[in-house]
Amino acid sequence: MKQAIERTARWLARQHRTRAPFAAFPNGLAPTTVEQAYAVQEALVAHKARVCGAPCGWKIALSNPAMQAMVGLREPVAGRLCTRQVVAAPARARKSDYGRLLLEFEIAVELGADLVAGRSPHTATSVAGAVSALRPAFELIDDRGADYATLKRHALQLVADNAWNEGVVLGPRLHARRGLDPVAMRGAVFLDGKQVGEGRGSDLMGHPFAALAWIANHANRRGQALRAGEWAILGSLVTSRFPEPGQTWRFELDGCAPIELAID
Repeated sequence: MKQAIERTARWLARQHRTRAPFAAFPNGLAPTTVEQAYAVQEALVAHKARVCGAPCGWKIALSNPAMQAMVGLREPVAGRLCTRQVVAAPARARKSDYGRLLLEFEIAVELGADLVAGRSPHTATSVAGAVSALRPAFELIDDRGADYATLKRHALQLVADNAWNEGVVLGPRLHARRGLDPVAMRGAVFLDGKQVGEGRGSDLMGHPFAALAWIANHANRRGQALRAGEWAILGSLVTSRFPEPGQTWRFELDGCAPIELAID
């Protein structure tokens, strides 16, 4: 089984390296369970680390039940962030560096303490004390031209493919002070100066820290843990967007300085 997982991870790594359009796994390579898909993801991230740096954080995808149903999954998907793909705003991204670039507009949290397995699962309340800072973030995703209408046939491929993460742009740090209410935080997205969307922290599983708790529980079930100093991005407050060259995107999150991403 370990050899099969490695073969699948190598195939995915090659697809990304050559910027090949999204394609279903060849016969004999497709994982058949969620557990196998996450094993492939771990192997893929190990391959990515040679170029993109060691894992430094986590992400959650498909936190919305409607999105889960669309791709045929029953829960969100976790993925890893790599060191060299996490950059500070303002930033630039070249569309041609991706198969098909997709932007998401997120709350990122920095951990000041480990989130290890305990007697009870983590909750939004229990993880709050581990959060040392929040930041606005753009997530850069490469779906490589996937057909969303047929993605249900390839749901485990999304898991294996590290939930399509290809980078994060982080804004300035906001200390997680007493009285800060992430649920009420408003995020607004602007394209070339015009507002095109907004959302609130409550859109992230009812509470951004509920998304963090889900990631922590997922990691613990796999014998891992979120560690102090790591980052987690908690899902998009606004509908994902396909950017085009010449555009400038701005994301404003309550209490934080705005961040910008220019597309070349």
